[in-house]
Amino acid sequence: MKLTVVGCSGSFPSAESACSSYLVEAEGYALLLDMGNGALGALQQHRGLYDLDAILLSHLHADHCIDMCAYFVARYYRHEGGPAEVLPVYGPKGTEQRLTTAYADTPSETSMSEVFDFRALERGAFEIGPFTVHADRVSHPVEAYAFRIEHDGRSLVYSGDTGPCGALTELSAAADLLLCEAAFTHGREEIPDLHLNGREAGEAAAAAGVGRLVLTHIPPWTDPQVNLRDARGAYGGPVELARAGAVYEV
Repeated sequence: MKLTVVGCSGSFPSAESACSSYLVEAEGYALLLDMGNGALGALQQHRGLYDLDAILLSHLHADHCIDMCAYFVARYYRHEGGPAEVLPVYGPKGTEQRLTTAYADTPSETSMSEVFDFRALERGAFEIGPFTVHADRVSHPVEAYAFRIEHDGRSLVYSGDTGPCGALTELSAAADLLLCEAAFTHGREEIPDLHLNGREAGEAAAAAGVGRLVLTHIPPWTDPQVNLRDARGAYGGPVELARAGAVYEV
């Protein structure tokens, strides 16, 4: 199972990276986790525009989903052969309405279902291509999910956006890699049920006994080296910062 960081900036794109988007591949199957601001352009450095097999959206904040509007344009108005084949898109309830409203002046006249097969997420396990996906709700102001993706005895967990919560620890138990948000700085932001800081991400990794921790979703105004230091202070395993274009064999 291969993980490629398409974009890892939190809240808005940085000079170096698009917002959250991660490509997971195995057996020729391509699953995209989130498609935030700027991700569609960056994605084309790693995968053909029409070569995705499914998309998982953790939640409906713009820095995790807004480039789905641009992707609709690319798939619907494709110059060769009409619209691209319908693509499965898993997201919280109301995903189609939210994205259509963001895209269209008159949402009632536009149907993204012509190119996207929207499927509402729920807690539990399901199959996507060669992957087994476990989804659970995490602590965020909107309906938000973390995902555990398993293939051939290996496991990757993506936190999405979340404050500290038991669901993330349980989902991450003994995972080979935890791709975990760390948007806040320890001692600076104290907003419950919104984001993790570096220390909290490290604590979650330690409690779950994961094999590797990769910190992501760090906004441009947050010092990533501070969060990296704090995570290492709480977790004794390997820790690193996500960077656009990085590839991990899980």
